Amino acid sequence: MAIDLTGGLPEEREDVFADVPENPEMRDSVSMWISDDRGAIGLPRFAVEAYAPQWEAHGIQVNLALPDGRVYRLRETGKTHPALDEQGRPRIIGAGPLAFRCVEPFRLWSADFRGTAVRTTTAGLIDGHQDGPRSEVEFHIEARPAVPPWIQGALLPDAAEKLTTGVEQGFMGGPRYEQLVRATGTVRVEGEEHTFTGSGLRIRRQGVRQLAGFWGHCWQSALFPDGRAFGYITYPPSPDGSPTFNEGFVFDGDGALVPARVVRGPFLRTLRERGEDVSVVLETTDGRTVRIEAETAFSAHDTALRPTMPGFPVLHQSGVRYRWDGCETYGMMERSTVREAIEWPDGVDAQLRDSAGKFMAGDYRPGNTP
Repeated sequence: MAIDLTGGLPEEREDVFADVPENPEMRDSVSMWISDDRGAIGLPRFAVEAYAPQWEAHGIQVNLALPDGRVYRLRETGKTHPALDEQGRPRIIGAGPLAFRCVEPFRLWSADFRGTAVRTTTAGLIDGHQDGPRSEVEFHIEARPAVPPWIQGALLPDAAEKLTTGVEQGFMGGPRYEQLVRATGTVRVEGEEHTFTGSGLRIRRQGVRQLAGFWGHCWQSALFPDGRAFGYITYPPSPDGSPTFNEGFVFDGDGALVPARVVRGPFLRTLRERGEDVSVVLETTDGRTVRIEAETAFSAHDTALRPTMPGFPVLHQSGVRYRWDGCETYGMMERSTVREAIEWPDGVDAQLRDSAGKFMAGDYRPGNTP
């Protein structure tokens, strides 16, 4: 059975905005998560976030993480790159040292970075230390989709309703889809060169994002060597106890995505450098219970208080080693939760433990977003 790598989406959906959108709240975003197939190096999210009022300078996020605990981290804005490619198509989104290019819709995307990033460690980030010396970093990634795209809200009716009438529609940030990929690339950092094959996830999002009241999430996804895959996004129980967004999929290696929901997921409660059990259990609409064992391999944390968003949840972005019926791979995970729900390690600055107030939208810049 053939794999429809478009998921029924038109090629134009891969295009980025050629010019600043008329809607002043509109955003455009491309992000990726890449892990090599040996667990030797990971890029647990690198992204360009374009925001209409700041169109001349898009936001950039880069995480480069190594199993020895080193993390190279960048959060800044950079001069916006022209969106049109050599054929005049709006298929480039970039800023400063980072650029994504749609080479062929739903077939090949590339990413290039050449610049500097703050050198820190996973332990330092847990303690809220985000500054450090700058190091030269360079990478080139080619990502080839291997699984149909998952369009959020397209698989389960209750998930679609949440993205239509619930606060989750603002959290999701408008029309969004993600797609698992096979990847090849080269990373150079401080005299080291890593050429690798691996896998990862790419995300396309265009819309208005509203995070006021955001209380956290859990998001995992991975592609296995035999072609099977899974992914999901869910939120912790809402503050009033009402049901919240919970949607995912299982992919059997061909055909379409099988809708699923999470029945046991690793919501963020502790902050660990690596080796945490983050296994997940999903139930599919065709009656299966799928158990996937997992443990963190490398991590980047964002625990520091944000002056413009004092109550924003603690964020954890990581590469994970997954095992599914004897088959192993490396994939992604992102989690967040309110500060009061974290079991903080001894010695952490008391200021990190408590919110300075309930989160309000405030000065919500792309460089500050997860």
